[in-house]
Order: sequence, then structure tokens, then C-alpha cells
Amino acid sequence: MQGKWVKRATLLAAAGVLVGGFAYALREKPQPVDVGTVSRGPMRVTVSQEGVTRVRDVYAVSSPIAGHLARTVLEEGDRVKANVTVVAAIHPLDPPLIDSRSQAELVAARDAARAAVAMAEIDLKRLQSDIALARDNLQRAERLATTAFLAESALQKARTDVEVLDAQLASARAAIELRKAELASADARLIQPSDKAARQSGDCCVYLTAPVDGVVLSVLARSEQPVAIGTRIAEIGDPADIEVAVDLLSSDAVRIAPGSKAEVFDWGGDRVLPARVRRIDPAGFTKVSALGIEEQRVNLVLDLEDKDARLGHGFRVYARMMLWQGEDVLQVPISALFRNGREWALFAIRDGRARQMRVEIGHMNDETAELMNGLSVGDALILHPSDTVSEGTLVEARTE
Repeated sequence: MQGKWVKRATLLAAAGVLVGGFAYALREKPQPVDVGTVSRGPMRVTVSQEGVTRVRDVYAVSSPIAGHLARTVLEEGDRVKANVTVVAAIHPLDPPLIDSRSQAELVAARDAARAAVAMAEIDLKRLQSDIALARDNLQRAERLATTAFLAESALQKARTDVEVLDAQLASARAAIELRKAELASADARLIQPSDKAARQSGDCCVYLTAPVDGVVLSVLARSEQPVAIGTRIAEIGDPADIEVAVDLLSSDAVRIAPGSKAEVFDWGGDRVLPARVRRIDPAGFTKVSALGIEEQRVNLVLDLEDKDARLGHGFRVYARMMLWQGEDVLQVPISALFRNGREWALFAIRDGRARQMRVEIGHMNDETAELMNGLSVGDALILHPSDTVSEGTLVEARTE
């Protein structure tokens, strides 16, 4: 009889263990989650964008005439003094090459000019002989006029003949100079680039000096070469007087006002440089992003309040502009928020279970969001809630 009760007790114990095992296996298991908290403290909203440094006033040295630029001896970084340091020297252009046909025509023109000079000299000699004869006739007429043997009109005619021949003689001398100038012009047109006469002395050069005191930022024309009017040769500026140019999306630019605080970071140094927005351009421009999307962007100019001598012209930097700032703000991690229709929501932890709550959000940045109502400081929140978490889910903090 006793064995029968032992057997029944054993069966009952086994059934209890089996039921307990099933109950344990089917129990609700807490979901491991990342936990954050509601905090209170300073908060700011910024917009960051890549920018470039540039000298505030850049002076371009350009060629005022067409000519042949001598090799530029200045290098980037050389200091220059206004109206003293020579930046470039421009020589006259070499004459063009002459083909055989043009050379034959120019030789014929030169020979004709020589013949014209000879003809003018012959005319001068003829006029010199005529005026010598006219002066002799005038002297005889004056002697006869003293004896009243010659009429007054004949004496006047002799004087007029001398005056006319004097004028013709002066005209002949001028004609000789004209013909000689034409001959020189014809000889000059025959000069080839290889002729020594084509090389002018250094006195004929145009020397371009630095317009301001500063440093050579870039040399745009370094080698010897022909240049046209307006060719840019070098750029000069003061690297100590730099500003930062940043292009922002127009939707971000309208939220910033001149005078707003900014800071420059990730420029290579170990500190953040404070800055201030000086100007926002009134016109935007279209820029294609890396994803091929056309964006309307606006240029902002920042003034550095604390400069570093290592920054120069055209350096890459990142600028962070201040949009809003608060000193005592109730805030939640932005990773705890999600959209529930048109509203913001999050999961708070109450008695070990997830409770979905609707919240009202104010300002947001990349890490936190301003919480207007719904929670208190220190309340636990679920970060990055997955689809396994819902209203009433049993949760526990994930351990490393």
C-alpha cells in the first residue's frame, strides 16, 4: 500500500515539474533596451558647413598693355612693398615673321623710298641754284633802282621772286625729311624677329610694381610669354587679414542674422576659433550636391575674432553658426524620439515596462531635443526603440 502512494507522489511531482517548466518557458521575457534619461542644462542649435578662408582684400596685378612678359622672379609667400617691389616687367612684342612675297613688296617699297629721297635732294639743289640767281638779280635791281634807271615794279618783282624761292626751298628741305622718314619706316618693316635691331633695350620696358604692402598669394604667369591687355600676372594680399566664406542652404541662411555668433573648427589646429557673421549675400546661386541634387545656396562671410597665424588664403575649415541657445533647457536624447502620425512620441520606462507617451518638442539639434512637457528630469527613456517594443512591453536595461 505504501508503494502505491509513493508511486502516486512521484507522478504528481513529475507533473508539477512539467507544468512548472512549461510555465517558465512561456513566461514573458524582458526585452533588453538602451536606456537614457531626461536632463536639464544648456542647449544650443547650430548649423555646420564646410568653408574656405580668404584674404579680405586681394589685389590682382595685370598687364596694362600687350607685350612680352619677362620671367617672374617672385614666389608665393614673398613680401612686397607698395610702389617699390617690381612684380613684372613687360617688353615690346617682337616683330612678326615676313614671308617671301611680303619681303619682296617691302624691299620694293624701301627702294621707292630711297628714290624719293634722291628726287627730293635733286629738287633741293635746283631750288638752291634758282634762289642764288634770284638773289643776284635782286642785287642788280637794287643798284639800278638807286640811279632811277629801273622801275619800282621791276624791283618789287625781283624781291617777290626771292621770297617765293625761299619758301620753295624750305618746302624742299621738309620734303627731304619726309622721304627719309618714309625710308626709315620701310627699313623698320623689314626687321625680322631674329635681327638684333628687333631687341630693344631695357629702357623701353614697362615695370609693374606692387599696389600695396603684403605677400604674394599666387603667381599666375610665371614663365616668359606674350601677354594681352588685362592678363593677370599675380595676386597680392595680407594673410593676416582673412575672413571665412561659407555657402549654406538658403533655408538655413534665412535663420541667421548678421552679427550672429559662429565658430571655426576642424581647421587643423587644436582649438576652436570664435567668429561672427559679418555679411549674408542678398542673392543665392544654384549648386549641384554630391548626390546630383540642385540646391539653392547663399554665401556667408565670417570675421574671425581670434586668428591663428597658421591659417592662410584658401584653407579648408568648418564653420558652425549659432541659430538658438538656451541656458536651462529640459531636453531628451533625439535617439529616443519617433514619429507617431503627425506627433512626436517616445517610450518611457514605468515599473519595468515601456509606456508610449506623446510629447511636444521645441528646438532640436543633432543630439538632443527641447522637451516642452510630459516628463521630468531623471525619467528613464528607451533609446533607439525597435519593433519588438510596444506599449506595456517588459524591458530591462541592456548590459555591456
